[in-house]
Amino acid sequence: MKSTLVNMTAVLFVITLVASAGVGVVNMITEEPIKVANKNTAAQLVKEVLPEGVEIAPADTLLNVKGSVVAVSVGTLDGEVAGYAVSAPSLTRDGFNGKISLMVGFTPDGHIYNIRVLQQNETPGLGTNMAVEGNKLYASFFDKQTGEGKDPARMKLAVTKDGGEVDALTAATISSRAYVNAVTTAYAAYLKKSGQSSEELDRIAGDADNAATTDEAAAIQAAETENPAMSNNNEPAAQEGGEK
Repeated sequence: MKSTLVNMTAVLFVITLVASAGVGVVNMITEEPIKVANKNTAAQLVKEVLPEGVEIAPADTLLNVKGSVVAVSVGTLDGEVAGYAVSAPSLTRDGFNGKISLMVGFTPDGHIYNIRVLQQNETPGLGTNMAVEGNKLYASFFDKQTGEGKDPARMKLAVTKDGGEVDALTAATISSRAYVNAVTTAYAAYLKKSGQSSEELDRIAGDADNAATTDEAAAIQAAETENPAMSNNNEPAAQEGGEK
């Protein structure tokens, strides 16, 4: 009996060791391709948020807060600046399932040219709608009559529930707030890169550092993430504070 128990323990140990080694090998094999794929995705989105035909300079990292990177690529046409493409995360507001990242294009005078979702892990059917073409969250940043991008400096950058002018996705207010936060961060980066102001980006960076260490931020995050993402009937559940 004792011998059998020892043998079983030894077998389980070997199986665990082999499985762990296998996972490590798979991670080593897939890590680099994933990095390349992410880089290619970002490069493609840069082209989508800038005017067609511009020459795109390598991205310049303006900020790195605990691994959350804000970077800007400048597009030129005939030697003149034609736009700015900013890769920015939601630094001070997480989505329902973590941070989201956007690629936001700006015209030289600061109007939004286009917005694309770079990364998100939101609830299917709710927060994921931020990546759906023409959704009302995205549409809030464009003039309804002309279709031209708005100037963030002239907007109240908050969802309507918080007194702003951005329409939140239905039942996904938390995700929508993170989206607006990423746009706000991107605009601050545009201001710094274009030489207009660096104060706003510095303030956001400071807020992000503080939010990562305060008990209040931890409490808010816990309250939001404890809300179930799915209801008992397998339909997506509305987020805390979301529209019903």
